[in-house]
Amino acid sequence: MARTRTTKKLAQRIDLNYFKRPTPLKRAKLWLSLALPLIALIWIGWHFAARDFRVYSGGRLSEPHAVFETQCAACHVQQAGSFSAKAENSACLACHDGPIHHAEQTKTLNCAECHVEHRGKINLSAASNQSCASCHSDLRAKGGAAHYASNIRSFEDGHPQFAALKEGARDPGTVKLNHSLHMKPIRRAPGGPNVQLDCSDCHRTAAAATKSAWLYADAKYATASVTYTEKDEFTAAHSSGLTPYNPSTGRELMAPVKFATACASCHLLTFDRRFEDGVPHDKPEVINAFLLKKFSEYIAAHPSELHEIQDPARDLTGKPLPPRMRTLTPPQWIQEKVAIAEELLAHKTCAQCHEMNQGNLPDTSIARWATRETNPKQNPSAQMAIPDRPIIKVISIPAVAPANITLRWLPHSKFDHAAHTGFTCTSCHEKALSSTDSSDILIPGIATCKTCHAPGPNHAESRCFECHTYHDWSRRKEVKPSFVLPALQTGK
Repeated sequence: MARTRTTKKLAQRIDLNYFKRPTPLKRAKLWLSLALPLIALIWIGWHFAARDFRVYSGGRLSEPHAVFETQCAACHVQQAGSFSAKAENSACLACHDGPIHHAEQTKTLNCAECHVEHRGKINLSAASNQSCASCHSDLRAKGGAAHYASNIRSFEDGHPQFAALKEGARDPGTVKLNHSLHMKPIRRAPGGPNVQLDCSDCHRTAAAATKSAWLYADAKYATASVTYTEKDEFTAAHSSGLTPYNPSTGRELMAPVKFATACASCHLLTFDRRFEDGVPHDKPEVINAFLLKKFSEYIAAHPSELHEIQDPARDLTGKPLPPRMRTLTPPQWIQEKVAIAEELLAHKTCAQCHEMNQGNLPDTSIARWATRETNPKQNPSAQMAIPDRPIIKVISIPAVAPANITLRWLPHSKFDHAAHTGFTCTSCHEKALSSTDSSDILIPGIATCKTCHAPGPNHAESRCFECHTYHDWSRRKEVKPSFVLPALQTGK
């Protein structure tokens, strides 16, 4: 009779406690579960005994603070055998001075709220937009209304147009310049060839201005000393922007355009056919003294020119006049030639670039041949008679208005031209190609900046810190050092 095999009978043959039997794998897992925590405890205890607290750290420190990797107590105040959760301001101020942001700010942030450590080798000064927006999204001031835009959350959200480009703003400078004309082929000096100017022929950073030769410079003017001061050239500083911590390199902003290096070889200051050189680019009284000296030296060497014959063709009425001859004394001749030269300079040469304010210069007059029939009584203040010579008409000489050049158009921000050297000037200063009025402000607007500075991996940095600084470093105080090298090296 065949044996009957059922599932129940087969199951009775299985040892139900098979999983309790020890195996090599189970023994390895047991020893590992006991050894690994023990090793971890020994490792932590060893670091504790060596006073190396990096095992408790939330991450690596930034590069400037890397020296404190094993010195947690340098920033975190130790209390009752443990460390505080965040570094206190007092710990930061022990090494750094963080001058107040603004005298009218309504709240003061802790250092760690903006400068978050333990995130690796990052730029610690690169604060987040959220830190800035905590105040500037609803800006308030102790004295009432804020002086700046009060609802800025980021460069893309709420940031207004630059103040220099507000509606109706005009350049206060008085120097006349047609940018559009100079961006096209233009004649170099009277009778000279046509040349194509480049922006760098006139505009360079302060650092670059001294490194290479200027194509349109004049060495005589470049080496000459002048009597006018910065007050005559530049507008008074009115910035309330904060001074950055990093020192200037000279590559950030454009240096002021100088006549000697950018204009002199094209805009000649010649004043008389007798001389090849021009007058100094200086104040009117300096020019007057120069002219007096030049004509005095000339007439002393050429006394025959004291006898003059008038050319009939020079009569402005167009009527033919018979030739007339006169003999002048040296002082009379010098006075007349100086007057004629100053008229040419003031009403043509200088006026081409400068605004001229009415104002009499000492001992100046405009000399012209006049008929004997001229009645001095009609305008006694405008005519004078000199013995042995015709009547000389007197016209006052204008004085040059202050240039009022603006050195910095964005006084509340920091900008670095060196970081933008890969771009052509006109890609940002596009209005220079079409500007014909010197009162136009040619800096790029916020829309131009946003084409590159925007969130995302394919754009340049656009967080607030990129253009603005928080602490007013002009009020920085020196901090007395407290660390010594042996302590940092040994961790004691």
